[in-house]
Amino acid sequence: MSRPVTVVGTGTGAPVPAEATAGADLVVGGRRHLDAVALPEGVRRIVLGPLAPALDAIGEYVADGRRVVVLASGDPGFFGIVRALSERFGADLLDVVPGVSSVAAAFARLGLTWEDAVVVSAHGRNPRTAVHVCRAYPKVAVLTGPGAGPAELGAALARTVPGRVLVVASALGDPARERVERVTPAQAAARDWGPAVSVVLCLDEARARGPVRTLAGPVRRPAGWALDEAAFAHRDSMITKFEVRALALARLGPRPGDLVWDVGSGSGSVAVECARLGAAVSAVEKTADGVGRIRANAAAHEVDVHVVHGEAPEVLSELDAPDAVFVGGGGRELPAVVGACARRARRTVIVAMAALDRVPAARAALTEAGFDVDGVLLQSSRLAPLPGDVTRLAATNPVFLLWGSRTPVPEEGVAQ
Repeated sequence: MSRPVTVVGTGTGAPVPAEATAGADLVVGGRRHLDAVALPEGVRRIVLGPLAPALDAIGEYVADGRRVVVLASGDPGFFGIVRALSERFGADLLDVVPGVSSVAAAFARLGLTWEDAVVVSAHGRNPRTAVHVCRAYPKVAVLTGPGAGPAELGAALARTVPGRVLVVASALGDPARERVERVTPAQAAARDWGPAVSVVLCLDEARARGPVRTLAGPVRRPAGWALDEAAFAHRDSMITKFEVRALALARLGPRPGDLVWDVGSGSGSVAVECARLGAAVSAVEKTADGVGRIRANAAAHEVDVHVVHGEAPEVLSELDAPDAVFVGGGGRELPAVVGACARRARRTVIVAMAALDRVPAARAALTEAGFDVDGVLLQSSRLAPLPGDVTRLAATNPVFLLWGSRTPVPEEGVAQ
């Protein structure tokens, strides 16, 4: 028995098969798809615009036992209309005919495999998540939309990863209009691309051709975190100890699509760990030798960290607003730094302090910015060998970890 709703993916520029709409009482789709098919007299057409009225009409036809055909670009099960239809009517009422997605077509034009690519949709969403994913991963496909196209992506990426290559694929599948162009982020930002963009690929070409994979998706998550200090180059043990890093990472919650600041980064151990967990990271460090160490540690762990050579809080105004912030170090300027971070952070600010005297001012800065504040004094003792094949406990310096958290305010078009 045929199902009442047939969803036809027209592929990338593929013509709509004549038999796809046979026997339909209602045909729903984009204007160009509807104009490309000849419908018998009496068949109702609905041009897709706002989704709710179309779903209501489909519901009426399904309730009456009449057949509905939905025409969709690309593969309708890949960031497509199948989600909305299955949520409204149930997957068992849908007969889905897939097409070739714009992502598959774009990678095919370049002769690149894409089982290791990250795919992110900026269509109808704020582009910040797509930007952060492009910063964190070497091979990304971005499904674009009004206000989140090549120009907007390029403008954001030019500030932090100007060496990325953007491949803008427009009108894929249309022999007369198809274009696939390679540009820098700055070049993308300087152009008006129009409405024909199908997809944008963002490539770090030095890392884009990875090893043979058996598991699709981005590079696998690390097997562990809170790495030993020996995993990082550092100066005179000036590094966030792994016990402190473990709790800091738990409270930061770095994930793909996030932007994390590591302020007073030092060796960059927190920055590198956040990047290993899939977040985009900006590391702020005032010393030139510290900047070099952060870059060396990021390279050693094969992650991309945007390193900013400057002093907080002054340089923070130049950075994109973060989801989470880690503040290390101390000094008289700490309350001002924490306050500047708290005013910009969407979710979490964590402050690590060796000096207990700094805690009240840092806590006040977080509270004044509207955060719920908590903290803990971390004191640990590690196993250390003694002569005679015995072991003692060696105490590490105590560190006060203070954190502020709040529920992020949803941005327009962004699902939390």
